[in-house]
Amino acid sequence: MTVTDRSIELIDAAAQAAADKLAHDIVAYDVSDVLAITDAFLLASAPNDRQVKAIVDEIEERLLKEQGAKPARREGERDGRWVLLDFVDIVVHVQHSEERVFYALERLWKDCPQLDLPEDAKATRGKDREHAAREAAADGMEGGQDGGSDGAR
Repeated sequence: MTVTDRSIELIDAAAQAAADKLAHDIVAYDVSDVLAITDAFLLASAPNDRQVKAIVDEIEERLLKEQGAKPARREGERDGRWVLLDFVDIVVHVQHSEERVFYALERLWKDCPQLDLPEDAKATRGKDREHAAREAAADGMEGGQDGGSDGAR
């Protein structure tokens, strides 16, 4: 089995929405041969909880408006560290950069074909995860610390 045209449309729209909200490391996998429950996964990350939520909201709004798709399930929204949107045909994972590094979902799906994404969405993939994790750690230090360099970078 292969990913459907409808799933490709949803993946492209979701990837573009994530990119528009400055998501990092956007990647999509065709999981249709190994999972019966969905065709494709989209992974994206952000350096802080607020941005994770903004990306999720944009994806949900864009897919509803442009594709008429509503998620059948939305999980992890309260914490904003890893939000899963299940659109049945596709599943979107938006993770805080630290969770993305820790759980490394790419390792689980590395044998699945990677799907081509719109050029605008690809542009955000160049940011490496280590740098994103350092940014996330720095975001946690803001507002309440001395604001100076801690020498750990």
